[in-house]
Amino acid sequence: MTGPLKILPLGGLGEIGKNMTVVEHGDRIVLVDTGLMFPTAEMLGIDLVLPDFSYLRDRVDDIEAIVLTHGHEDHVGALPFVLREIGMPPAIYGGALTIGLVRSKLEEHRTRDAPLEVLEPGTRVPLGPFELELVHMAHSIPDSRAVVLRTELGPVLITGDYKFDQTPVDGNPADISRLAELGAEGVLCLCGDSTNADRAGVAPSESSVGPALLDLFARCNGRIIVTSFASNVHRVQQVIDAAAQLGRRVALVGRSMRKNFNIASNLGIAQMPEGLPIPAREIESFPDHEVVVISTGSQGEPLSALRRMAHADHPDVELHSGDTVIFSATPIPGNERSVNETIDRIFEIGAEVITAAEAPIHASGHGWQEELKLMLNLVRPRYVMPFHGDHKRLRLHARLAESVGIDPGRIYKGRNGLALEIDGGGAGLASEVPAGMIFVDGVDIGDPDDVALRDRRALSADGVFIVVATISSDDGSQVAPPEIIFRGVPFVDEADALVSELRDVATGSLADAARHEERETTLLQQNLHDDIAAFVYERLRRRPMILPVIVEV
Repeated sequence: MTGPLKILPLGGLGEIGKNMTVVEHGDRIVLVDTGLMFPTAEMLGIDLVLPDFSYLRDRVDDIEAIVLTHGHEDHVGALPFVLREIGMPPAIYGGALTIGLVRSKLEEHRTRDAPLEVLEPGTRVPLGPFELELVHMAHSIPDSRAVVLRTELGPVLITGDYKFDQTPVDGNPADISRLAELGAEGVLCLCGDSTNADRAGVAPSESSVGPALLDLFARCNGRIIVTSFASNVHRVQQVIDAAAQLGRRVALVGRSMRKNFNIASNLGIAQMPEGLPIPAREIESFPDHEVVVISTGSQGEPLSALRRMAHADHPDVELHSGDTVIFSATPIPGNERSVNETIDRIFEIGAEVITAAEAPIHASGHGWQEELKLMLNLVRPRYVMPFHGDHKRLRLHARLAESVGIDPGRIYKGRNGLALEIDGGGAGLASEVPAGMIFVDGVDIGDPDDVALRDRRALSADGVFIVVATISSDDGSQVAPPEIIFRGVPFVDEADALVSELRDVATGSLADAARHEERETTLLQQNLHDDIAAFVYERLRRRPMILPVIVEV
């Protein structure tokens, strides 16, 4: 007996994104997924948000492998940073497309020696006290896998993202028979996707989107721009197929769109008929009715191709009246504002916009309530721990588990950093470990309480005053009037009068320090800061950043 089994989510619970789970047994670890999340509006200047994986920093020698369920950023995007910070594991497993996308990502980060291995479904790999098996699942990206980790206590099943699509585009539905076999074997714990636990019924098939796109394309007289996730290879393929049927040429716009399609094409997962593709730079050379553009930017990302088109900032595509822009995706929770801003800007240009609210041009890659129930009934787990969702959806998933007859005492509604421990006597939630967020600013990673981020918030809210005072090194007297510089402070109408008063405050603060023979620069700056801050708050009821600078001559 190697002690209790620990299932420790470091991300993905109570949020949509940055999925990462530690499965630990006998001091050995298998890490499932290394995802990221994109920043919210208040995370000023932040590029990416990672799970806090400090729990793993001193335990790289305990890691048997990293297993990746599929190639979406919220499941693989943090991998380059994890490898850089904690080191290389013995192996990194995933499906063919997942490994292809990850290899490209790691090369961009100049990490070329990662032990990437394609693992076919059904193949069993011993990993210390674990035995790993992948089960094929259907999702909005090919080669999605559920992860089975067998232990002496029983198998743990982490579903990843899934739906039970009976007519997927590639004709390869989720392996329901294998899931049923696992259920007959006896699943110890199910860690299941909760993303659509709030949606009744069954999710539409991905293959239903193709005919809807074809019908819509046939009614468009001008140029068609379709935006979708670059990783949704099957959606991109259906757009290409519709364009081909109507005799339109296709341009892939956006670096990740081109890169992902090329990787999928090389693996035989996607294909573009000969003579159909055109380079983005040649789009304007073709009549509008002959062109379909497939673009990144369905989530309103600031630097995406569609966002740049909407703001007349794209080097190859200029939107104009007569264009039809089709959003073949729905906003990820938290992205609604940026998506709506992009849509409104496109309307301002004069183009038409069609979203999933107006036409059946999107199908979620996540199962709805009846599919979550089907998963629960197939595998009949002893314990259930809802994964991948905000707290509302985790709770709804727990209720679904109850509704199919699972004992409520065996359903654990966890959170990031709170481990579920299972042993021969039962299960329970254990002590917590740090599991917050790590921010990526450029290429550097740091704590979310970083001084730089707090400063950015202060600057964005109330602006900054810089006070430059020049004093004599002999007696501390002022050599020149203080200079006041301000940015982002809303008092333009009375700026001259206020700046004059601020000079008087600074002069008085420095004169007071000179009378008390105060010469320590740090104390002078602190006094100057406090006096200016008090005056500004009294006059403006704001707390801008005050930066005092003392120059001795």
